[in-house]
Amino acid sequence: MATTTLSAARKVSTGRHLGLALLVIATAQLMVVLDATIVTVALPHIQLGLGFSGSGLEWVVNAYVLTLGGLLLLGGRAGDLFGRRRMFITGLLVFSAASLAGGLATTQAWLLAARAVQGAGGAVVAPTALSLVATTFPEGRARNRAMGVYAAMSVAGGVIGLVVGGLLVTYASWRWVLFVNVPLGIAAAFAALVVLSGVTPRPGRFDVLGAVTGTAGMAALVYGLSEADNGTSHWGATNVVAALAGGVVLLAAFAVIQARSKDGLLPVRLLRSRDRVGANLIMLGVGAAIGGVFFFLSLFVQDVWAYSALRAGMSFVPFTIVMLVATAVATRLVRRVGPRPLLMAGAVLSAGGLYWLSRLTVHSTYAGGLLGPALIIGTGLGLLFLPLSLVSLAGVADEASGAAASLLNAGRQLGAAVGLAVLGTVAWSVTADSERAAAGRAASTAQAAAWQAAARQAALTAGFDRAFLVAAAIAVLMLVAAIAVVRARRLDAAGG
Repeated sequence: MATTTLSAARKVSTGRHLGLALLVIATAQLMVVLDATIVTVALPHIQLGLGFSGSGLEWVVNAYVLTLGGLLLLGGRAGDLFGRRRMFITGLLVFSAASLAGGLATTQAWLLAARAVQGAGGAVVAPTALSLVATTFPEGRARNRAMGVYAAMSVAGGVIGLVVGGLLVTYASWRWVLFVNVPLGIAAAFAALVVLSGVTPRPGRFDVLGAVTGTAGMAALVYGLSEADNGTSHWGATNVVAALAGGVVLLAAFAVIQARSKDGLLPVRLLRSRDRVGANLIMLGVGAAIGGVFFFLSLFVQDVWAYSALRAGMSFVPFTIVMLVATAVATRLVRRVGPRPLLMAGAVLSAGGLYWLSRLTVHSTYAGGLLGPALIIGTGLGLLFLPLSLVSLAGVADEASGAAASLLNAGRQLGAAVGLAVLGTVAWSVTADSERAAAGRAASTAQAAAWQAAARQAALTAGFDRAFLVAAAIAVLMLVAAIAVVRARRLDAAGG
């Protein structure tokens, strides 16, 4: 009965402006992804406006990432049980309302609470958006194109956030980095009522214990990783150790519960496919490598090259363009060559571009030092995201597509948290060592004050370069996973 209902819904969807449906889904995914970075360039203005301390300011970002990463599995399961269109619209409205509240914030607690609710709304929108692609678009060329657009929004959103954030901060105010979501979210929610088909929710029991342990475990893990190197804490701090240990215990309990449950948040059968496991491992690496890199590149161009917020955002535009082109190419190639060659090529290009990026110096130019690596990395990511999305959902029953989508999204968010923590530890420790060495040399000169700023720039460059090198190593591990774990050479063989 459920299969018949879903098939009928797909026929209706096919006749109902699939282009508009894709526009709604892509807009929603773009909002969720870009909101993790759009506030980055506005942070100094937010700090000035609401009086945040340096460590407190990081929670403007962390409050969003924490709830987004922690609630993804719950959001995906809710879509499977209560109806994807219903939960998609609900998530968009929650996201929009929280954005409005955040833009109106007059206190620190008010803004942080709004950002946390934004993350909760995003945790519902992200997995339901991806599962809606799988259940709305018929297999073949239509679904591949839709997945290509979804993949492009998934990776381009972070860079678009930097550009849009720079524009809004420069020509409006920091509050507009939040207000901008309100009309977009409301319009997308109402459009979804018209262009997306409503499917009868699937009967089933909601896994309360799994929801509690899985959500709390992911939240604790993301919190511990976020706090591990924030300038006021460290890996051995009590709160960090307790959060990481608690996260591991809770996730272990979650795994046991899922193995024994018939209606779990994460159906164990999804992990029986080595191709799906490989895709999620690679996505974990993408989040770890790329999430930290954009954070440190944004700091590099502003703190070392003295770019303005707007110029910093615009410097990433070529990356976005080439990534979109590469995604379009991947959409055409994936049916011919299969996902595995694209995954290997994307990992090789990403590793090469990140290694080149690690050669940046204080005196490098944009054209000679940053543009080339950015174009290569953008090409690599453009080749990766489409096959990762396709492989992760290949062979998945409609009633489990939300869980599969949330697993892929959760991997990226957890990867970003891990990557930022690890790359941050490397970058700041190398920076501190370089500054101490420079201070020792400066102490014996009469011009110590004159070149202190230059020494700081050189120290930052050394730290960031080492972080980029670690990111390149992570990309190499992605290549290993593509070669050793993924076996699907054709889409109809993926997923298992």
